[in-house]
Order: sequence, then structure tokens, then C-alpha cells
Amino acid sequence: MTRLACIDIGTVTARLAVADVEGGRVARLAKSSQICNLGEGVDATGRLSEDAMARVVACVRGFVAAAREAGAPAVCCTMTSAARDAENAGALQSALRELGLEPLVIPGQVEGSLTFLGVAQDFRGRQILVADNGGGSTELALGSLGEDGVLHLDFVRSIDVGCRRLTEKCLSSREVPCAEDLARAHEFAAAGFAPAVRALSAAGAAPEALVVCGGTVTSLVAMDARLEPYDPARVHLAHLSRERVDALEALLASLDVAGRAALPGLQAKRAPVILGGAVAVSELMRQTGFDGLQASESDLLFGLALAAASALDGTDSPVSWKPLMRELR
Repeated sequence: MTRLACIDIGTVTARLAVADVEGGRVARLAKSSQICNLGEGVDATGRLSEDAMARVVACVRGFVAAAREAGAPAVCCTMTSAARDAENAGALQSALRELGLEPLVIPGQVEGSLTFLGVAQDFRGRQILVADNGGGSTELALGSLGEDGVLHLDFVRSIDVGCRRLTEKCLSSREVPCAEDLARAHEFAAAGFAPAVRALSAAGAAPEALVVCGGTVTSLVAMDARLEPYDPARVHLAHLSRERVDALEALLASLDVAGRAALPGLQAKRAPVILGGAVAVSELMRQTGFDGLQASESDLLFGLALAAASALDGTDSPVSWKPLMRELR
């Protein structure tokens, strides 16, 4: 059994996983997360702010210590949408290297493939459409994972629609958005998703299920069930109808940020961007024609753990990409 640590730095959340991998499967994975809002202001400025980078570095310093304490001998680190967009992402990479990491800014294609690999562990033998709805982008991936562990990916695309990007573009001018704000947010999301959905249709795709991961959808499930405290076992693979997503969007749109933060099941730090996320998920369901989704806690970190294990073992990666591993000092 191989133990390792994976750190993923997203637009909204930084996350740590310490995983035990055996025989091409994740036997155990413990996750920690912290909302750092790395992508705050990036859509407007094209740059990571000094404050945002400082928050991430402080968070990741704690992650490295926790991984070492958990007995992980090696660690990898990925960065996604905000780092892809920011012209000064190299400054954050340099600061993270001082912590003993080798952070990689991964393309959307790799991000989507790793996420699909993680999610599909629970759907072996089924063709599914996976959506990783993040802060700056949404990755769509269509395919299947065979019982033999062989990955078949038919379609992967990264779309610049995410909860923070939607919030900053369409939903930040008023405490409580008006109907025009919401309409503009839906139009932006629809315009982003439509070309990918057309490409899926042209390819004759007929997925059995829409599976969505990311902080927005897990928060929506938790809000719908009024989970306090958050219980990942009740969120993982839970069903959520489009009707309920739209109802939750309407509730969020009727409140200011403080009102959203007080809702049962919602992490207070996610309140500023949760409405944008709900719009993205709602519009994704509308564009793809699904009346319901399943939420997944098995996301990019699961796929990253499998790719990292192959890097340590010297075996072929399931997604033809391997992270750079560094020994934990």
C-alpha cells in the first residue's frame, strides 16, 4: 500500500488529501480544506493579489505539516483555474517551492481527466457525464471506467464558468441581486456551456447520469438537507433535482451575503459566491437536459492520488499525466 499526500489549490478553496492507494484503488483518503479565495479579483485584474497569495501560503504551510504528521513520505501540488488565468502565478509557485513543493499549474484538460478518474470510481462500467464546478471554471468529462480499471475518456473540456467568476462578472454590484443581474448571470453561464453541450450532442453522447462535484454542489446538498454539522457520508452520491437547485437559487437570490451565511448547511465563507455557483449548476442542468444530478465527494483529489501513486511506483498513469512528487522533509 502506498501512502501519499496531494494538495490542490483552487480558485476558492485549497485542499489536502492524505491517501492510501493499493492495486489502482484508493483504499482510504482523508481530506482537509480551507477557503482561501485565491481567485479574488483575478477575473478583473488578471493577477493574484498579495493578500490572496499570503492566505494560500499560510494554509499550505499547515497542510505540509499535517501531511508529514500523517506519515505521508511524499507530496504533490496542483493549481487550477485562478493560477491559469493570472499572469503572476509564478510568484505563488516560487513561494510554495520554499515549502518543499513543486506546484504545477495544470491545464483544464488534465484537471477534467483527473476529476473524472476520481468520480468514476463509484460508477464503474457506466457512461457518465462528470462536471467539476469550481470557482473559475467548470470541467466537463464524458466517459467510463471499466471494472478492470481502464479509463475511457470520450470528451473533456474546461469552460470558464465558475462561482467566483460568475459572482464578480454579474452578481457583485448589489447586496441583493435584481432580476436583471440573475438573468445576466444565467446568460453568461449558458453562453459558456452551450458550445460544449453542442459538441457532446454532435458526438452522439448518451450518458446515464450527470455527476457533479465541487464546493457548490456539496453545499447545495447540505443546505437542502439542512446538515449541521456537514456530513460527507450523507452528501456523497446524494441526488438533487433541478427543481430543488432552482428553489435554492431563488432562496439565495432573496438574501444578502449575511443572510446566506446564516443558512443551515452553508459554510459562512462560501456565502459570497454560493449564488453564482447555484446559477452555474442550474444552467448546466438546463443545458444538458438533466432533471437531476448526483453529487460526489470523490473528486480531483481522488484522481490525483491515483496518478501520484503511479508516479511513485513507476507505473503508467491512468490519465497519461503524472504529478511531480517531492519528499516531505
